[in-house]
Amino acid sequence: MGQSHSSVTDIEIIEDFSATARCDEGFLRVKRLRCRNRRADGTSSPVYRVDVVDRPRLDAVAVLVYRRGAAGLEVLTRMNLRPAAYFRKEQRDAMTVPDPAAGYLRVEEIVAGLLEPEDKGEPGLRRRAAEEVREEAGYRVRPEDIQLLGGAFFLAPGILSEKVFPAAVDVTEVAQEEPEGDGSPLEEGTLLRWRPVMEVLEACRRGDIPDAKTEVALTRLLARQG
Repeated sequence: MGQSHSSVTDIEIIEDFSATARCDEGFLRVKRLRCRNRRADGTSSPVYRVDVVDRPRLDAVAVLVYRRGAAGLEVLTRMNLRPAAYFRKEQRDAMTVPDPAAGYLRVEEIVAGLLEPEDKGEPGLRRRAAEEVREEAGYRVRPEDIQLLGGAFFLAPGILSEKVFPAAVDVTEVAQEEPEGDGSPLEEGTLLRWRPVMEVLEACRRGDIPDAKTEVALTRLLARQG
């Protein structure tokens, strides 16, 4: 399911308005702070600068969709357009280790979505996870079918305030529909793919799937299932 993987071949920058944009507006917001450490003995550190990046929706849920069949356990991945990863190619000289020649126009990862203000506690997490699975993967599952895979984690705690809550769901007996998506240009050409679980894990460890939430969710599910 999904559009042809080859339908998008490039992302064109129409305008770079970084120099005139405010840091407190837009999808990503940067807080530029001056801070100092307060110590137990009453002294303080020198003042230093801190940049914090957050979004209008603070946290996210990531859902590992899996099924069981004759070939064993399989997991569903999505190939998504990821401009931030793609535009790394403009900084090749700064790379310690060169990126693959093809770059990162798309990144393979699992279903994920932002948590809304009404998504409170475990019921809210399960409800949002089920909704993302329906929207992005085409499987109608119940919130109670969602398995929460332990505590949330930071992806880059030095700069990002976002935490990701990992989850999983078994869709072995569930019929798949055409995913409706959210209509964003970033979903153009999204490709869904079923892959054997160990194949995906090895791809994560090689860096072929360079997405941390995918590896975290996968290793936690495998640990839980023994």
